[in-house]
Amino acid sequence: MLNRLLSHDLPRSRWLSAALLLILVALALAPFLFPGAKSMSVVAKILVFVLLVASYDLLLGYTGIVSFAHTMFFGIGAYGIAIASERMGAGWGAVGAGLLLATLASVALSLVIGLFSLRVKAIFFAMITLAVATAFQTLASQLSDFTGGEDGLTFRNPEWLSPSFEPFEVEVLGLLIDGKAITYWVMFAVVLGLFLLILRIVNSPFGRVLQAIRENDFRAEAIGYRTVVYRTLSNVLAALFATLAGALLALWLRYVGPDTTLSFEIMLDILLIVVIGGMGTLYGAVVGSVLFVLAQNYLQDLLRLGAGAVEGVPVLAQLVSADRWLLWMGVLFVLSVYHFPTGIVGRLRAWALRVLP
Repeated sequence: MLNRLLSHDLPRSRWLSAALLLILVALALAPFLFPGAKSMSVVAKILVFVLLVASYDLLLGYTGIVSFAHTMFFGIGAYGIAIASERMGAGWGAVGAGLLLATLASVALSLVIGLFSLRVKAIFFAMITLAVATAFQTLASQLSDFTGGEDGLTFRNPEWLSPSFEPFEVEVLGLLIDGKAITYWVMFAVVLGLFLLILRIVNSPFGRVLQAIRENDFRAEAIGYRTVVYRTLSNVLAALFATLAGALLALWLRYVGPDTTLSFEIMLDILLIVVIGGMGTLYGAVVGSVLFVLAQNYLQDLLRLGAGAVEGVPVLAQLVSADRWLLWMGVLFVLSVYHFPTGIVGRLRAWALRVLP
């Protein structure tokens, strides 16, 4: 049953299996385990990044396409929900309309980008997507009457997803369940379902063709596959999943702005997570997202504790200063790439093969 659920793509490593099971349980029970506002924001961000990075891995890791427009589709999903909710008012109708319009816009844009750009060489396609994403971010910042400009849009969720909604008068296992907790569990269910769907796609005959194109597109075309069609479909699917990730983030934050979804820094984060977790391994999106988001949010706190412990020690106290957390993030990334060139998942699977009799 588990084998079928995972599309016959098992972790193939005891350590990886244990890590994934631990992550799954922790995310499922997060409202009970991490009830604080900051911790819940961190685990919600992990969920969004798992889906966002998995969708990008479908494009980069399985098809071999380098695109810098992924955050554009991420932003379309978020802005679709925000604009519809702000114009139509809080309600499921607004959420549905916004999601539908965002999906249609993402399909149209990804189809146009795929059909007109995927015939060029990889570096030129990457530059085209970068130009399109930059133009879209500029438009989102300047069309203040429509998108809220640099200030973004704040909106209200449907009643069941509103923080003020409390269906139970008593606490359940020490937690007073409200609309925020319900929103989180909706996100968890959607991300889990979509992740399993992406896993099914990459392990289907369609996914095998994508991997063949990644390895040698000339050979794949020589044996009869229309590589432009498959690359375009991969681009459209990745855009759809990124759009859904953006919609989930908007529902969680109840706010959307250029910095929250369209920033190029988010694109860099996605690339880092793919490399850290392991390209072409969807499980790498899970492991990489957890490690990266935790480091991004708690490394500064750890450094602050370290600085307090070595206070007064020359040079060392300055090195572990909380203000230098970005430096240590860079060091950790370099070390991870050096010691895990195929990503964490790739290295764990390689170790598992070595210990087999």
